[in-house]
Amino acid sequence: MKFDLVIVGGGLVGGSLALALKGSGLKIALVESRSPLPLPSDDTWDSRIYAISPGSAAFLQNLGVWQALKDDRITPVYNMAVFGDDTAARLDFSAYDIGCAELAFIVENRQLQTAVWNALKRQKKHVTIFCPAQCTSAVWSESHAELCLDDGNALQTALIVGADGLNSWVRSQANIEVARHSYQQMGVVANFQTGRAHNNVAYQWFRRDGVLALLPLPGKLVSMVWSAKEEHAHALLGLSEAELCRQVSQASYHTLGEMQLVTRPAAFPLNFVHVKKLVQPRLALIGDAAHGIHPLAGQGVNLGLRDAHKLASIIQERGLHADCGDYLLLRRYERARKEDILALELVTDGLQKLFDNTNPTLVRLRNLGMGITNRLPLIKDRLMQHSLS
Repeated sequence: MKFDLVIVGGGLVGGSLALALKGSGLKIALVESRSPLPLPSDDTWDSRIYAISPGSAAFLQNLGVWQALKDDRITPVYNMAVFGDDTAARLDFSAYDIGCAELAFIVENRQLQTAVWNALKRQKKHVTIFCPAQCTSAVWSESHAELCLDDGNALQTALIVGADGLNSWVRSQANIEVARHSYQQMGVVANFQTGRAHNNVAYQWFRRDGVLALLPLPGKLVSMVWSAKEEHAHALLGLSEAELCRQVSQASYHTLGEMQLVTRPAAFPLNFVHVKKLVQPRLALIGDAAHGIHPLAGQGVNLGLRDAHKLASIIQERGLHADCGDYLLLRRYERARKEDILALELVTDGLQKLFDNTNPTLVRLRNLGMGITNRLPLIKDRLMQHSLS
């Protein structure tokens, strides 16, 4: 079966790329190992959430995805309060201060995944979906690439796009080198009902036992992401419901009052992954297959959506480069994305190491630096502007 482009991975980033290439005239295949779980019939909440930047929301709007979400499942963030580990240092960010309507939108993973999947199903003339299907082999040659699936299909294509996550099968098949290390941390997630209204403020505490974030959901609900050392994370998962609520309330200095658990806690390991190159002839990587950063900035999914947006734009505008797998064309994508990716890798990895260090001098300096930054509007505006894209 011949295609112009095969995307491996039908998650939010891979699916968005397929939708963004509508009208390109390309014959596209998307390979995904499993369909998204159906939305629950009741009002339960997904414990995995995304902080979607205004730029990413606009991209998803253009794809017909954002407007498919229910308004009562989207929460705008108007302000953000970030605290150091000395209880005094803090950074305050405000959408109003930079002339924006909001800093971000908090949306559940499964709501977005379902919206993307439904949009893909409406594009049957544009995208052929192989799901459920697993890749068994991939071979690249000068003229084309070939991908074999476990259902017996063999797909011939000009370009394979790996959008298959942090432990990318496509990346490993292409022998692309990665530099990675474990943070020896886990991200513990859960949702809570709070005693006080959050007023659309996102909170984050750089604590000596990890980074705790409380992100606003509709009403008096919040989503917790606690990036904790592995031993501490396992301890949190083993707590009774009442004790977990007590510890989260205490760790957040009772900012939102008493907590009531809404969804059971879950956890995932945190790793840093730097991919040495994003492209090879007839291959491009996007999303978590192209980078893995600490979640403390909440920018991982936005970074991936910017990958999809840029790759789609370059392919759409290829002009005389009729072959979408042409290496020179793909190098344009890599050059366009390197600076953004490297900047977030350095910032998130650097902040994690800085606040994970118990050296008393560093403790004083990092909190002092946070306080000084909070009094310098130009620096704060630069930090916010990057996160809005």
